[in-house]
Amino acid sequence: MNIGDVSTRSGLPAKTIRYYEDIGLIKPLRSANGYRSFVAADLHKLAFLGRARALGFTIEDCRMLMALYHDESRASADVKHLAQEHLTKIEAKISDLQMMHDTLTELVECCAGDDRPNCPILSDLSGISSGMT
Repeated sequence: MNIGDVSTRSGLPAKTIRYYEDIGLIKPLRSANGYRSFVAADLHKLAFLGRARALGFTIEDCRMLMALYHDESRASADVKHLAQEHLTKIEAKISDLQMMHDTLTELVECCAGDDRPNCPILSDLSGISSGMT
């Protein structure tokens, strides 16, 4: 398979596939003319990487997950630990986003949104007390 075929089948852009090759996550064969030649195992790795990245794992996490995937003597506890660490980070981001949502909701509700120049949103962003409780 060429890079276009693998891109279509994996759902990953060719640029991403080339990047994964550059950083050593995949190693497609090269034909005599230098073109990449992908086999089914490469497609499987790309699908694996695409799914892991869609779940928010970093490139380094993906590297560790791939190593664990290929290590038949791995302990599932190692995989679970990596996933749990990532889940903890996601939960912290969700908490931060919820706080941002709550603050912005309060600011929007406090803003009259009329022709007056007084705006609690701008006051809050500037650090000036807007009289909100």
